[in-house]
Amino acid sequence: MSETHKDPKSAPALPAAKVKSKRRLFPVVWVVPFVAAVIAIYVAYDRSREFGPKITISFNDSTGVVSGQTPIYYRGVPIGEVTGMELSKDLKHASVKARLRRSAAALAREGTQFWIVRPEIGIGNITGLQTVLSGPEIQTLPGSGEPRFEFVGLENPPPEQGEKGLKIVLRASKAGFLRKNTPVYYRGVEVGEVQDTGLNSNAASAEIHVFIAQKYAPLVRTSTVFWNVSGVDVSAGLFKGLDVKVESLRALMAGGIAFATPDDPQARRARDGAVFTLHPEAQKEWLEWAPQIALAPEK
Repeated sequence: MSETHKDPKSAPALPAAKVKSKRRLFPVVWVVPFVAAVIAIYVAYDRSREFGPKITISFNDSTGVVSGQTPIYYRGVPIGEVTGMELSKDLKHASVKARLRRSAAALAREGTQFWIVRPEIGIGNITGLQTVLSGPEIQTLPGSGEPRFEFVGLENPPPEQGEKGLKIVLRASKAGFLRKNTPVYYRGVEVGEVQDTGLNSNAASAEIHVFIAQKYAPLVRTSTVFWNVSGVDVSAGLFKGLDVKVESLRALMAGGIAFATPDDPQARRARDGAVFTLHPEAQKEWLEWAPQIALAPEK
C-alpha cells in the first residue's frame, strides 16, 4: 500500500479547544463611592444616636444666630445646636428651632432658661468676649418642672447665672447714665447691679430694675432710700478748697446707685417687686445711718 493512503485511525488526535466563560468583575471605579457611602451611613447613624428632643425658643431679637452654626451651651459643654429660624405668626418674635443632644434631654422641661450671649463692651463691664470671633451662642440654666419643648428666651442673662436674690424697681425722672450691669453699693461695698432700664407703663418716669445678691437682701427694708452716685460730685469753697466725691472708679466710669437704711425696728424686709424712689443725691442724714442688720448666711 502506498504511504499516501494512511489509515485515519492511526493519525494523531488534534487537541480540543477549551472555552473559558468570561467573569464579570466588580468595576474598580465603584469601590471609592461604595466605601464613601458606607462611611456616610455609619456617621449618620452614629450621630443620630446623639439626637435628643427638638425645642423652640422665642426671642425678641435673634441677630447673629445662624442655623447649623450657633451652639447651645450649659456649664461650658455644648448640649445642642440651632437647626432653623423663622418669624412667629404675629411677626413680633423670632422662633429659633434647636435640637438638644440626648445627654441633655433633661433640660427640655418647665423652668429652663435660655438667653443669647453676644459681646458687650461697656465702660464698666465687658461680657461675651469669647463670641467676638465665633459669633453668638445660646446659654441655658436647667429647670425642674414637667417636660416642655417651647420656651420664651430671656433678653438678658439671669443675675449671676441663677444666683438667688432680691429684685426691686427704682423709679426716677430719668435714668441718666444708669444702664445694665451698673453697680449698686451699700457703704461702698458692691451688693447688686442694675438688670435693665426702661419706662413705666405711662412713660411718666424711668424704671430701673435692680438685683440685690441674696446675702445682702436683708439690708433692703421698706424704709430704705436709694440715690444716684453716677459721675463726680464737685464742690468748692473759699476756705475748704476743692472737694471731689466719687463712690468708686467704676461708678465714675459706668454710673452707680447707693442706698442706706435707717435704724427702724418697725421696717419690714423688702419683697420682690417692691418699688422705691431713686433720689438724685443723698441727704446728709442718710449717710449717718448705721443700723445693725444681720446678713443672710451664704448657701
